[in-house]
Amino acid sequence: MSDVSDLVLDARGLVKHFPITQGIVFRSKVGEVRAVDGVDLQLRRGETLGVVGESGCGKSTLAKLLVGLEKPTAGEIMVRGEDMTRLSGHALRRARRNIQMVMQDPYTSLNPRMTVGDIIGEPFAIHPDAVPRSGRERAVQELLDLVGLNPDHINRYPHQFSGGQRQRIGIARALALRPEIIVCDEPVSALDVSIQAQVINLLERLQRELGLSYVFIAHDLSVVRHISDRVAVMYLGKIVETGYHMAIYEQPTHPYTQALLSAVPVPDPRLRGHRDHIVLEGDVPSPANPPSGCRFRTRCWKAQPYCADHEPLLQIRQRAPHPSACHYAEVRDLLHRH
Repeated sequence: MSDVSDLVLDARGLVKHFPITQGIVFRSKVGEVRAVDGVDLQLRRGETLGVVGESGCGKSTLAKLLVGLEKPTAGEIMVRGEDMTRLSGHALRRARRNIQMVMQDPYTSLNPRMTVGDIIGEPFAIHPDAVPRSGRERAVQELLDLVGLNPDHINRYPHQFSGGQRQRIGIARALALRPEIIVCDEPVSALDVSIQAQVINLLERLQRELGLSYVFIAHDLSVVRHISDRVAVMYLGKIVETGYHMAIYEQPTHPYTQALLSAVPVPDPRLRGHRDHIVLEGDVPSPANPPSGCRFRTRCWKAQPYCADHEPLLQIRQRAPHPSACHYAEVRDLLHRH
């Protein structure tokens, strides 16, 4: 897993600040929303990196940065050794073929006026060299079959499919250009639980068969635990803890991660009374005015005066076996088994 040649995505120092302006005719900048504020992440071939956090922590903005839908304020995104942030025109279009996206809402991410065949085949129109014109219909039918849909439904419209089927169409569209990397921005959050399992199983099968690498963004920690190899926890635009999924779930070290995990239901009824319940006080601070030092300190039960003046680095610490951005990080057993 440590071989550099296996690295398909390497994002370093990613920053995205949205300006806050006032005035209509003469606009002036009065501040900025720090949606993503210094994120490093790596993704290897065949790996799934789960990104979790509360709503508003910057997950979706991070996804848009990775696929080039937003231009970063600073930082670089290396895909196969090429910095996508420095590319433009034909070179950028060529590079973006290798990293595609599955949107959150299957109801709004598909054009209702286009047939399924046109939706899935649209990447072929944008990249004419991908598939010859004469073979596009056949290629679309193969993609439909690959994601478990009837190839004969190529001329149907999105409203004629269920939510889970629409998300399969979105996945087929993402696979059209045969990318190595797929960024999944909460791909199952709008679906029923039983349909969620089907879509997750589909993604896992496609990963095995095609050697795909996923950045899987979600707020449901149980889903992320099921599909991810590694997990990164985000809070207010920064990654506060990262590690292999079993390490994060069994040995959480950052107070924010511990609070998130304490809210996950325990499936075994015999253990439900032994779970620590951590209730965070206060609201999430505004990304336009984040706290000084540690951004979590305003809600943290471990906070000390030192936390207000010194921003913690994401690193391994004496009591933290994997990188954690907390001065007082230590493993906490949330589920006391007797």
